[in-house]
Amino acid sequence: MKQVRLIRHGESAANAGAASPDHATIPLTAKGIEQAHLVAKSFVNAPDLIVASPFSRAQATAMATVAAFSTVPFETWPIHEFTYLEPARCANTTVAQRREWVDAYWSRSDPTFTDGEGAESFLDFTSRAQAFLHKLAEHPGDDFAVFSHGQFINAVAWLIERKPQQIDGRAMADWRDYEITNHVPNCRGYLLTLRTGDAGWEVANG
Repeated sequence: MKQVRLIRHGESAANAGAASPDHATIPLTAKGIEQAHLVAKSFVNAPDLIVASPFSRAQATAMATVAAFSTVPFETWPIHEFTYLEPARCANTTVAQRREWVDAYWSRSDPTFTDGEGAESFLDFTSRAQAFLHKLAEHPGDDFAVFSHGQFINAVAWLIERKPQQIDGRAMADWRDYEITNHVPNCRGYLLTLRTGDAGWEVANG
């Protein structure tokens, strides 16, 4: 049986309300660093593999667990946050300042729409989540510690629970509602399992 602890990064400066120069290099706060160490201490057994998003806050959160299990391989996979707004116009803005742009994006409800250079469509985003599940299923390891982001984590959980037949405007609106309803706190997440011979993944709060 495969078992995956899918964990959101610790509290970041943006989570605490600070402006962000860009989406990828947001650091952890002191509280976020403390949360990361608590996660590392929560593992009873060493995982077979530790994985993190390339974004700084996920990498920094993972490092506490990497330090605790120094012989366990560590890899960076493309499981970063959903960058649906053009990064250049979001530079040095806060979550509150981006609210109007966020609302406009989701009101459009077009899974193929790309906001600008460096942004991705909702279809691209869900394809990354699907590729992640496929890569886990094909990997020889059985026990994974994965450090990612709230929206990506909820994309994975949504794909498992809702099993959308196509990624259209209705599916996009459904995921948005799912993501808001199932907000993932910092350093929390889901436990994914895949049993030998089973038809697919299962997800539970973890």
